[in-house]
Amino acid sequence: MEKRLEGKRVAILVADGFEQVELTGPKEALEEAGAQTHIVSPVEEEVAGWHHYDAGDLFPVDVPLAEADAEEFDALLLPGGVANPDQLRMNPEAVAFVKAFFDAGKPVAAICHGPWTLIEAGAVKGRTVTSWPSIKTDLINAGAKWVDEQVVTDNGLVTSRNPDDIPAFNDKMIEEFAEGTHRAQKAAGK
Repeated sequence: MEKRLEGKRVAILVADGFEQVELTGPKEALEEAGAQTHIVSPVEEEVAGWHHYDAGDLFPVDVPLAEADAEEFDALLLPGGVANPDQLRMNPEAVAFVKAFFDAGKPVAAICHGPWTLIEAGAVKGRTVTSWPSIKTDLINAGAKWVDEQVVTDNGLVTSRNPDDIPAFNDKMIEEFAEGTHRAQKAAGK
């Protein structure tokens, strides 16, 4: 595979309860494309993945959220799962971390329930996005245009619906991350 992301540092922000395949599949694709990936979490040592409703594996945290600085990364990946983004959107440090990527115009990729955190960061208003169907209304209420498509790209933001969409999600994520900084779209103040 072409090393389109050589030298790029990608933060993967997760809390306990992320959908495991939405971390492992994209992480592997990013690394195959040459990126350095770093799991960032409010959990300091190991963060727990899930396989839908069943407990998954533990993953070592590379950078505790309290020590993470968005300026040190080129892009951000937000896996889904229900519990994960629900915790992140209630964590002011996590919301500020996500918001900093948008304020700097850095690319962000979010899958499944991952866009919940984007709502809290004020980053979806005026954007076209997709997601797991149950958060469609939340995204529309936050000012997004929601569409039911496998993968959607809007000025450096890549969104996708579910694990079945991971191959298309990975392709678009790598394309956007390779492009680098986009026109900054300041997230609404939170």
